[in-house]
Amino acid sequence: MGDGNVKVLGAWASPFLMRVRVALHLKSVEYENIEENLLEAKSELLLKSNPVHKKIPVLIHGDNPVCESLIIVQYIDEVWSTKTSILPSDPYERANSRFWAAYVDDKFFPALRMVLVGTTEEAQKAAMAEVLEGVVLLEEAFKKLSKGKAFFGGDSVGFVDLAAGSLLAWIKVIEKFTETKLLSEAKTPSLVAWADCFSTHAAVKDVFPDVDKLADFGMKLRAKLLKAAAATTN
Repeated sequence: MGDGNVKVLGAWASPFLMRVRVALHLKSVEYENIEENLLEAKSELLLKSNPVHKKIPVLIHGDNPVCESLIIVQYIDEVWSTKTSILPSDPYERANSRFWAAYVDDKFFPALRMVLVGTTEEAQKAAMAEVLEGVVLLEEAFKKLSKGKAFFGGDSVGFVDLAAGSLLAWIKVIEKFTETKLLSEAKTPSLVAWADCFSTHAAVKDVFPDVDKLADFGMKLRAKLLKAAAATTN
């Protein structure tokens, strides 16, 4: 089951693509990375592979597409199960990992995104308050899940590391835009140390995006989204 052609549809700036690529690197799986342009039209292959949401990333294993980044990561963990595990083997610890990964996607990421693309100053301020509250929650979660080790997953990069770590470059971009430190030695010392360990990990460093390039992309994406929002209100 683990053998076969592997392709990944994504875009370099996407934190969700980064999760998938790091998971594949952790499992030493060879794959073809197919770049989509988020600022232009979606490819026929993407629309065919993910007809429901029409979004990246998509993993294509043989002829079978798998969609949604956290689902893809779990699929990778199960298919290439002889390599280092991404999810813990203990059922309770596995449930906790899924809980915090869901928190990152359902609560933390939307607030982080709103800081960048919020259409009003009030919306951006409210989002920033939620982000600052979120990093404190993640600091406490890290202390519990890591058990004093380098990663949320303990000695090795795990499920929550992939979920939260994929946002680190965007966190740096937002710190640059807002001149506000989101991760600091004063309030989140554990996350500061973790961020350094994660971003320099062998499976991560080659796919960690350049922050200046990402900031330029972020400005273009913001302009596009604000233009689309303005068109819907006119």
